[in-house]
Amino acid sequence: MKHADRVWAAVTASDHHAAYASSWRRCVTVHGLDPEVVRQPPRLTHVEFRRVVDRSAPLVNAARGELDRLFSTFGHCGCCLVLTDDNGLALERRGRPGDDDDFEALGLAAGSLWDEASVGTNGIGTALAETRPVSIFRDRHFLTMNTKLSCATAPIGDHRGRIVGALDISSARDDMSAAFLSVYLHAAREAAAQIETTLFRSAFAGARIILVAGSAPRHGLLAVDRDDVVIGASGAARRALGIDDGWITAGHLASDVLDGEEAPGDFAAAERRALRAALTRSSGNVSAAARHLGTSRATLHRKMKRLGLNRHGAEAVEPAA
Repeated sequence: MKHADRVWAAVTASDHHAAYASSWRRCVTVHGLDPEVVRQPPRLTHVEFRRVVDRSAPLVNAARGELDRLFSTFGHCGCCLVLTDDNGLALERRGRPGDDDDFEALGLAAGSLWDEASVGTNGIGTALAETRPVSIFRDRHFLTMNTKLSCATAPIGDHRGRIVGALDISSARDDMSAAFLSVYLHAAREAAAQIETTLFRSAFAGARIILVAGSAPRHGLLAVDRDDVVIGASGAARRALGIDDGWITAGHLASDVLDGEEAPGDFAAAERRALRAALTRSSGNVSAAARHLGTSRATLHRKMKRLGLNRHGAEAVEPAA
């Protein structure tokens, strides 16, 4: 049976539940693609490409070390590494010089667009469409022309958990196996997680970072200020703890979601954290916060003034003398 016939059979079979089948259906029903049509990935002009690379500079800089590490490990295997933005546009490609012509012919080049709408089911486009790591082995690609490729791709999230790109390891070797592709996928996932950590630490360079247990390799990260108020959370932390931007904006303490989490500090720092917690939990109601702390409203006001806090638990701005 021809590859295209297998694609049409899977698309029309209501009981075909293979992971790649849902992508094949999107290619037909959403993007209007035909598996037998030759479709090279669209490629940006030099000016357009430089504009996208400049816009993606934080991601490119954060990923450079991981690309170097992966290439030193797998480069001799005849694969290529591709870093893309959130649209699937290849920002960087690494490979052995002797393999460049082969990968260029397949469309794996900097400036090429590998989204599902353009080239059907593929590691990059499908990982971004489904926001999860995927491996696409040879004839699991939608287009017949791409069935020589095997791809393993992991999405990359920024400091708020929003997808900003993907890391792909692709091979066109005849002896590539599904088992070895799983090794590539594991490596891509680990590298993507490290890039996410680098992006997070860069975004919250002045904060204390707390590790949140999660599913390896993506352990969650919380960024807290000097009073242990959470000011940032990675995507993995948000999923593990069930928090979002609104929760972070409300000014919660790390101890609200982390059992037994205590921060170092002297008595003044501990008192400050206690006051911020009470004010936050009472939504700025000073009387309610005072009752929670077992003190008078006047005493709490004096402490707030001494510690430089307003009724919402934030830094108070002192009026000019």
